[in-house]
Amino acid sequence: MKKNIRIAAILGTVLYISSCVPQNKLTEEQNKRKDAETAAAAAKAADQDCETKKTELQSRVDVLQKSVGGLTQDTMIVGNSYRDLTSKYDKLNQINEELLSKYNQMLQGSQADAKNLSGQLQLTESQLLQKQDQLNALQAQLDKEKMHLDSLNAQLQQREARVNQLEAILKQKDAATDSLKKRIEDALVGFANKGISVYEKNGKVYVSMEEKLLFPSGSTQVQPEGITALQKLAQALEANPDINIMVEGHTDDVPMHGSGDIKDNWDLSVMRATAIAKILLQDNNLDPKRISASGVSQYDPVDPGTTAEARKKNRRTDIILTPKLNELFKILNNQ
Repeated sequence: MKKNIRIAAILGTVLYISSCVPQNKLTEEQNKRKDAETAAAAAKAADQDCETKKTELQSRVDVLQKSVGGLTQDTMIVGNSYRDLTSKYDKLNQINEELLSKYNQMLQGSQADAKNLSGQLQLTESQLLQKQDQLNALQAQLDKEKMHLDSLNAQLQQREARVNQLEAILKQKDAATDSLKKRIEDALVGFANKGISVYEKNGKVYVSMEEKLLFPSGSTQVQPEGITALQKLAQALEANPDINIMVEGHTDDVPMHGSGDIKDNWDLSVMRATAIAKILLQDNNLDPKRISASGVSQYDPVDPGTTAEARKKNRRTDIILTPKLNELFKILNNQ
């Protein structure tokens, strides 16, 4: 439902713009806006997909580690059995040698004693052959388990390397986000107490500007002080080409019933976001492909209350700065 309302608001804005702008320029602006919205949605989905895949990789690593632990224990048991059989085999060999010695000594004795010793010798040799077969089977099993263990260890090392690579890139992203936040705060230091707040949320940097800094009540015309703040922000963003910029307009929950260009809160939020996006691009070297603008009316409040103070907080424009994650996506695509 929200998506349909947003589309209706955008179509309303497009119709308004189309009455003032040549058709070819309108089409160009529409295409740019669609591209920007598609890129923003893809970045947001990719960010969520990144977190999901990271969790899946960590789960696979945990399963492999448990499997390696079990195989290691099985290998120790097989090794102990092998050593025990080897010891018994050596003892049987010793017994066989003793019997052979007795057999040679009594060879000149009675025929009955000779047959008895021969029987014992044959039994001992049969037992030795059985033990040898068992030793061979255990050795084959031990070799097979070792090969399996080596294969699992190799897989585990590969998984750990990928997880470490992902974690390193995420740390770089967090460091870049912290650095970006600091640069934005430094650029807007003169507006710290004039309705601007800079903060991090979900790996993104938010520059939230109150209505009083940017717009007169119910207007989409940016005030001079607001233009100055936006120009300083644009200058800071010029040095960060790997940052995507989303301009998001918000209103309070007091309905508008206008008859002109601004008919309701949807129109107001979208047109304000568009006006700010144009100022960010004016007289700067920002790539328009990095910027998208949208309005959400009153449906994403920072304060759900209905007091005058709560509504004041909700009348704002959020400029959301998102680092690109190209390297992270490359790793995920190679999984």
